[in-house]
Amino acid sequence: MLGALTGIRVIELSQVLAAPFCGYQFALLGAEVIKVELPEQPDCARGRGPVPGLNAKGIGLTYQVQGGNKQSLALDIRKEPGRAALLKLVESADVFLENYSTGVLEGLGLGYEALHEHNPRLVYCSMTGYGDQGPQAARGAYDNTIQAASGIIAQSAGHKPGVSFVDYAAGYSAAFAIAAALLQRARTGQGCHISASMLEVAMTLMAPEVAARQAAPGAPKQKEAGISAFDTTDHKLMLGSFKPSQYRKLGACLAAQGYRVPLLDDINDWTDIWDNSDAIRVALQDVFILRSAGEWQSVLEAADIPAEPIVTLDRAIAAPQLAERGYFAPSPEDPSLSLPLAGFRMSMGGAGLHSSPPELGQDSRAVLEGAGLSAAEIDALFAEGIAR
Repeated sequence: MLGALTGIRVIELSQVLAAPFCGYQFALLGAEVIKVELPEQPDCARGRGPVPGLNAKGIGLTYQVQGGNKQSLALDIRKEPGRAALLKLVESADVFLENYSTGVLEGLGLGYEALHEHNPRLVYCSMTGYGDQGPQAARGAYDNTIQAASGIIAQSAGHKPGVSFVDYAAGYSAAFAIAAALLQRARTGQGCHISASMLEVAMTLMAPEVAARQAAPGAPKQKEAGISAFDTTDHKLMLGSFKPSQYRKLGACLAAQGYRVPLLDDINDWTDIWDNSDAIRVALQDVFILRSAGEWQSVLEAADIPAEPIVTLDRAIAAPQLAERGYFAPSPEDPSLSLPLAGFRMSMGGAGLHSSPPELGQDSRAVLEGAGLSAAEIDALFAEGIAR
């Protein structure tokens, strides 16, 4: 079955996580994605992961979860013949995706304006830590440093969350912008330049907090009892009683179980929640500690109140829900490897994993031939170490 983006060609000059993950979204949906790396300095993600054998082959698990369905072109774009070969590829491309530091590709004659001359329909997306203008534009960044610079770590009680969610969110954000630009091109016939900023993505992930801090700088963040975690006889339980009506529903549910919490009956608006959260939290602590997390989850689910035990990653991965949805896909090369696919399903044209991440330069000759280079020109690039 053809993916929704079959027929779209993406040239991806990327490394580490955010941009490779962005390109992966297009590859999963059927686009032709050609990942371009320097022959002697490939994407460092190739050597990362807990399986040494895969790392040694340059297809470590960190690379596996963002490299499937792609082709690999090892090409030294720092040298003129390499740049010339890349420009031949660009002529037939729909998307050019890169995450070099601001100004680097411009300095090589591969910035948006230069590539636009070769292909006016090209959608050119630059992914950087801080965007392409401003006092921090040229500063390098990783997920953890953006978490620090954005205030995320401070908002998380001084601890960095243990996942690279800014990178992944940045990849999704850029993919959405590229898809929008492709739709715009269908109307106008013109490509455009997209400047994607990880810092701005991080701020967007905290939009309510960011807006509130500007409107009311001194206001403390309210810790609402209904969306807090509580100890039970075994595991912690995360309660999802968010709206005022859900507080009242929670009160009725607990009363039916023989645990009356009068404060819950009189919650009618957000102010009631904020004014009474501390007292409600104390009362709920005394109730939830009396049963197991599983028992409480069953009771609350029957009353249409969201609640989940806080589980380990191992338990979350093994959840039947994920299996039923087909979230994990076996590696086409090694079925013992189970890889995340996509967080959505489509009735047609959806995501699929049909080829394993390529080793460095695995498709170099085929890609260069497809771009129109002669056998002699390709041999010369290999002989000079410009291609691999």
